[in-house]
Amino acid sequence: MNIRRNISATLLWVVFLIIFILLDLFYGSRMSSSGEADIAVIITRIRLPRIITAIIAGSGLSLAGVQMQSILRNPLADPHIMGISSGASLGAASATLIGGSIATGSVLQGLPVAIAAIAGALLTSFIIIAAGKRLKSAMTLLIFGVMLGFIANAVITVMQSNSNAESLKIFHSWSAGSFATTSWREILILVTTLSAAVVLSAINHKGLDIILFGDEFAELASISPQKTRFLALLSCCLITGAVTAFCGPIGFVGITAPHIARGFWKTSAHRTIIPASLLCGGTIGVAADLLSYTASIPIPISSTMAIAGVPVILYILVKQTGSEL
Repeated sequence: MNIRRNISATLLWVVFLIIFILLDLFYGSRMSSSGEADIAVIITRIRLPRIITAIIAGSGLSLAGVQMQSILRNPLADPHIMGISSGASLGAASATLIGGSIATGSVLQGLPVAIAAIAGALLTSFIIIAAGKRLKSAMTLLIFGVMLGFIANAVITVMQSNSNAESLKIFHSWSAGSFATTSWREILILVTTLSAAVVLSAINHKGLDIILFGDEFAELASISPQKTRFLALLSCCLITGAVTAFCGPIGFVGITAPHIARGFWKTSAHRTIIPASLLCGGTIGVAADLLSYTASIPIPISSTMAIAGVPVILYILVKQTGSEL
């Protein structure tokens, strides 16, 4: 029965993904009014890189979200809410607004900025884990992460006040979020970091299952909670840093996709939920990209992700509050 349900859920979401990819590839008046040669250029040079980036970003942030929800035992944890995306943004801002590595036409290009963003995400993550040893309440730790994100954003604002007008214009455009600015070289970096993050999560899936029951239970089961958290955070920071560097600080998909996956696959076992979250997250990423281009003026990806993510967050909050009464 479980196998049949898993296959059905997987096929359903694969169909969703294919439909959104096709719509994102061919939707729009520009396609219908162009010749075959122009259509080929639009698809290969503009839309296909954008769609691949959307799939990688949605999948990667969902992978980060499912791991953070497990190691923090908090259904609202994800890189954006917990301040890790803000830490990655701070690293990226340090490499661009201060480091002067801004390239023409794109504020965040190349491996150095991705490394800086990953370093910023790692630093934020370790601060959160250190605070988690003293803050036993999951909601208190969540608020701590939000406050940490505010601090990182405040530092970024100070950096912007000392930057030139051209840098500020490009940086503000980046901060709105977009899948349309990545080159094939940057996509290769995203693929590499996502692959590394997936490998780490696959190695760590048993530890993630057991740590859900608490640190004491994990130690009794001969699983190191510290090692489990470290591998999960490393996986989260690799992909969050790279996605944030090239696509901007994108939120909410890391929360929504894991919950959708658990609802469709009816399990919390990470052996199933990790690939399911990747699939759901990639689908949501493409759907958000399609939605952002349905209006006459493109809508920032951060806004379309919020449209999908905020209702899920509100539902979780209402459900949690009801269970505590």
